[in-house]
Amino acid sequence: MSIDSVFVHKMWNDNELSKMVKGRVPFPMLSDAGGKVGKAFGVFDEDAGVETRGRFIIDPEGVVQGYEVLTPPVGRNVQETIRQVQAFQLVRGSKGKEATPSGWKPGKLTLKPRPDLVGKVWEVWKTEMAFD
Repeated sequence: MSIDSVFVHKMWNDNELSKMVKGRVPFPMLSDAGGKVGKAFGVFDEDAGVETRGRFIIDPEGVVQGYEVLTPPVGRNVQETIRQVQAFQLVRGSKGKEATPSGWKPGKLTLKPRPDLVGKVWEVWKTEMAFD
């Protein structure tokens, strides 16, 4: 979502994003003309009439599970957003019986939270988690 119009989103998707992301972005792009949603999330600068780049991952109950706010010169990573959504979905689906370690990717091992894991995550990481 941005303050850009749906027409600007379409042009960006057709001429830029479609060349950077394999396939298509699996979620809709929305227009926040006037910055109402940006104001609610604290990323709309009323004086300049622009939004700071913010990414908010919100669960089905409306709870913000993750967010990132970037200044304009720093680019976003759509693949990282998709990876994080997949991680939140996996954790949610497991009802807290699985956790995704740093750098987790779909298909990689997850952690099983338990008291005896505290202080020993590095051991599991070292023996079970392969770095790409």
